[in-house]
Amino acid sequence: MIRRATDATDQAWAALGGDPALTAGIAYEGPAGTLPAALPVRELARATVAVCALAAAELRTACDGGGPLPAVRVDDGAVATAFTSERQLRVDGRASSSFAALSRFWRSADGWVRTHANYPHHRARLLAALHVLDASGVEARVAAALAELPSERAEEEIFAAGGLAVAVRTPREWADHPQGAAAARRPLLSVERIAGGPVRALSGIEALRVLDLTRVIAGPVAGRTLALLGADVLRVDPPRLPESEDAHTDTGFGKRSTTLDLARAADRATFEALLADADVVLSGYRPGALDRYGLSPQALAERRPGLVTVQLSAWGAYGPWGGRRGFDSLVQAACGIAVTEAGPDGRPGVLPAQALDHGTGYLLAAAVLRAVTEQRTAGGTHVARLALAQTAAWLTGGTVTRDGGGDTRAYAAGEWLSERDSPLGRLRYALPPVAFDGGPRDWARPPGRWGTDAPRWSWGLPGGSSAAGGR
Repeated sequence: MIRRATDATDQAWAALGGDPALTAGIAYEGPAGTLPAALPVRELARATVAVCALAAAELRTACDGGGPLPAVRVDDGAVATAFTSERQLRVDGRASSSFAALSRFWRSADGWVRTHANYPHHRARLLAALHVLDASGVEARVAAALAELPSERAEEEIFAAGGLAVAVRTPREWADHPQGAAAARRPLLSVERIAGGPVRALSGIEALRVLDLTRVIAGPVAGRTLALLGADVLRVDPPRLPESEDAHTDTGFGKRSTTLDLARAADRATFEALLADADVVLSGYRPGALDRYGLSPQALAERRPGLVTVQLSAWGAYGPWGGRRGFDSLVQAACGIAVTEAGPDGRPGVLPAQALDHGTGYLLAAAVLRAVTEQRTAGGTHVARLALAQTAAWLTGGTVTRDGGGDTRAYAAGEWLSERDSPLGRLRYALPPVAFDGGPRDWARPPGRWGTDAPRWSWGLPGGSSAAGGR
């Protein structure tokens, strides 16, 4: 069964500033019943992938000199599989690990708290805030400590110690919270021209050079998607900040990965040389965290006219939580999703995928593509701003509605999985859901090991490599 574009697609495309007539050409198909939830998760997922594919088709057509857009088709099965890509991943048959033992819901003195402790430094700060020794029986001691604290007090004390935890709130409580109210007033996303810049003469998406300064699903999904379309994507991480090998493997398809310490003069010079030839900078760190290195959108616009910069955050760069770290699981808990998805026993629930992360990732990639398309005729320096909390507000706000439909097939992820060898071993992975006629069906390269690539662009010299800064 094929259906025309949904209301959610129209909303997302309007937020991106696209021609509203174009969404009528998107066709949907696939099995019914994917991503089941109390909230319209399937519709959100489908729409974010759809606008990303449409933005890619639009830019490809512009680079080819115009004409009709390639047909865009979105398969709900491919979308559901991609939105759970971290769960689908196998490395030599081994399933990936998503959440650590201390990353979960806990009973508090007056409700529930959600913690995130996947990284060693977050785990250490959580335990320090609760005055718990990291030894045998640590989970029981964390449970006992949190059971004595009201949820909001636990939230604030753990935050003050540099840890990650939120009180589980109802939708009404989040609407009344200053951060929730601030997010609700914002659009789904924004793409803004902040300065002048040359008209872009781009031969194709393959000519884009993207610095990926993001971590943990949303930003890396965007970089992975741009790499699928042919962009030269180089992920840059600090050498001493730990990263999950499985998370990097899942989102590392098509990219290369290097480490640079921007506090070191030599590494900073290398980064500046990369930046001199970059077309896009994806930034996914806590708002303001990279400003001291001259990486705010305004500073980048002054040094690199014509750049497209993306600012991605959990809570948004505004309100009382504007400077806080966050993850999809915490946003779900804080903004009422966990209560909406609660089970019969009243225990907080979760979405069937980390849909805020994945959906925001596809919107982020779409924002880059749309900005580049605009630059082909009007030039300019652009910044796109997205936040998981704004994506959550879109999901929960009542404008994303269910549309039903689907064919008679039962959903089974295997139809949208593939396997290949890599430097990490034999991989089973989710195929990309972004598809249009004439577009790529899979990534050109598998992920490599984190941080092991040279800090240089891959094009320009024999053998497919170039020195940093050399076009």
